[in-house]
Amino acid sequence: NCFDDLKKFPPFEDEWLRGGPVTRWIPQGLAGQPAYVFETGGTTGTPKSRVNIRDFRTDYEEFSATLPEEHFPKGANWLMLGPSGPRRLRLSIEHLAQYRGGISFCIDLDPRWVIKLIQKGWMEHLEAYKEHCIDQAITILESGHDIRCMFTTPKLLEALALALEKRGSTIRQAGITGIFSGGTEFTPQWTRFAVEELLDGAYMTPTYGNTLMGLAASRPVVPADGYTIAYYAPQPRAVIELVDFDDTNSVVPYGGTGRVKLTTLTKETFVPGFLERDEGERERPYVEYPWDGVSGVRPFHKLATATTVGVY
Repeated sequence: NCFDDLKKFPPFEDEWLRGGPVTRWIPQGLAGQPAYVFETGGTTGTPKSRVNIRDFRTDYEEFSATLPEEHFPKGANWLMLGPSGPRRLRLSIEHLAQYRGGISFCIDLDPRWVIKLIQKGWMEHLEAYKEHCIDQAITILESGHDIRCMFTTPKLLEALALALEKRGSTIRQAGITGIFSGGTEFTPQWTRFAVEELLDGAYMTPTYGNTLMGLAASRPVVPADGYTIAYYAPQPRAVIELVDFDDTNSVVPYGGTGRVKLTTLTKETFVPGFLERDEGERERPYVEYPWDGVSGVRPFHKLATATTVGVY
């Protein structure tokens, strides 16, 4: 009868998402419709997967409304400087570009290989692979495709800006006016560095999301607020709560630190009480997002030593 009734379900275990058949996750009312399968992780063992029919399109169509047109003009082409392969993100950026009247250009990037390079300590190979990815991006930007918008991660954005600087150019001079980015590498310190040293006036909006959640937008990041980055889940499709580390049914007070607990409620996907591998601080509602948010997102401290961030 109400949201609190979801506590009657046991916590959703991410291990349930490993292996098949993936069709077991498709509701009977949607059986037979064309479906996509998106994977997450997969560095070791069987990757976790989620079946999508239309969810990824809906998520990014709703997110599109949050992008300021002066920086993300309708009809503009996009560069997807992020992971390729069996990931929701690549197809989602492609749909976002198409939905806004543009075309998405993608590079080839395997984050599973990146993580293996890090785990093996092959830093020389890691640097070479990063350069390979950035070279692909610069080739696209210099090929006359009139690209104005971009998705990338903080690490790749920094690498691209530094590579362009060596060529006597900048992100803005390469034609980019709007960037949306995501990853736990976002900190107030890095964001200030990006604004002051990397972007050359290009607009950037941080996001937080994954295959299960969809995409959480951020309120404007401004110097007056210490470059604090606060994310707000796409309610009512997904709800984020900051819960006590020991009692995951108890929400922490505003400003308190807790573990991110996700509930996804769409026609395609029901995920009650999924404990993310992230923690952060509970933020008050914002005028455009009148529900709780989360700031300071970072790996959950009890798992942090086992977490390899990779390209994110």
